[in-house]
Amino acid sequence: MTIRFENISHYYGSTASVTDISFEVGEGEVVSLLGPSGCGKTTLLRLAAGFETPDSGQIMQGDNVLSSSSGVLPPEQRQMGLVFQSYALFPHMTIHKNVMFGLHTSTKADIERANALLADMDLADCADKYPHELSGGQQQRVALARALAPSPKLILLDEPYSGLDSRLRERVRDQMLHALRLSGTAALMVTHDAEEAMFMSDRIIVLREGNMIQQGRPIDLYCRPRSAFVAEFFGEVNRVPAIGQKGEVSSLFGTLPCDTVAEGEDAVIVIRHEGLQVSMDRTGDKADGVEAIVQEAHLLGRSSLLHLSVPETDKSEELHLHARIPGLNSFAEGARVHISIDPSQAFVYPDGKKI
Repeated sequence: MTIRFENISHYYGSTASVTDISFEVGEGEVVSLLGPSGCGKTTLLRLAAGFETPDSGQIMQGDNVLSSSSGVLPPEQRQMGLVFQSYALFPHMTIHKNVMFGLHTSTKADIERANALLADMDLADCADKYPHELSGGQQQRVALARALAPSPKLILLDEPYSGLDSRLRERVRDQMLHALRLSGTAALMVTHDAEEAMFMSDRIIVLREGNMIQQGRPIDLYCRPRSAFVAEFFGEVNRVPAIGQKGEVSSLFGTLPCDTVAEGEDAVIVIRHEGLQVSMDRTGDKADGVEAIVQEAHLLGRSSLLHLSVPETDKSEELHLHARIPGLNSFAEGARVHISIDPSQAFVYPDGKKI
């Protein structure tokens, strides 16, 4: 085990930043802390690094206490690498010397390790250049190589791709994940990007207002979210009102099984945009869907986004929904279509329940 948080709480003044947080990062595992701004992600990373002192609980590495309310092991003694948003490269040093910095010595073995890391990062041709001569993506890879140089047990990544454009971000995170797997180094990463967390992580910890809402594998959080908050964090959604009815909920889309909503209790069905199925066929069972009007259609490259309007009925007000369909859009604006839902991408919660 590279690090273990045990009932960690931390305050800034009288304000709680994280409350009773427990989790661990195993050897070679990549774990992401995911959540909106101000949820406690960076505080947990700073606690792991030794930059903050917990007010209660302890942080362990094996049988060794790294942090508790009574004391903190200094960051330089923690066998951890740090990769910041700003890269923090030394501008007066060459790329090779930046990587060598973490090794403290310049033995033949150290020089060979620095060269190997630069080669793994596809930076061998940049060894004699200075940071300002490199692109943002290259600088990010240098920062990772420098952090990996001393063979740390754990790498701490603080939103490492936030300064990169979307295309470059995809390439760099792929290279960084490959480098982590190749070295066998565990990582704890802070991000507010759900797709990034799903790509990089073995496990994801979702935080909200300093509390852990849910943790698990990416597939667990995406396919089995325990709250509307988690479901919405992993993709854009529609919200459809429903009501409890004998172990089910009833809505304009028919019924869905649900044993957490009482008879007659208001509920909400959270449906991913890709969970709406759209067709021109309106001859099917009306209980399994509704008619809607296409208001707008936008091509997004690999998919198209439809804005749909379900007219007001005696059972519900007018409802505006979004559907994401694969490929080119074949539905004209103003067209009347039939929409139904994919139950595997529809989640039911008591109305207003956020956590």
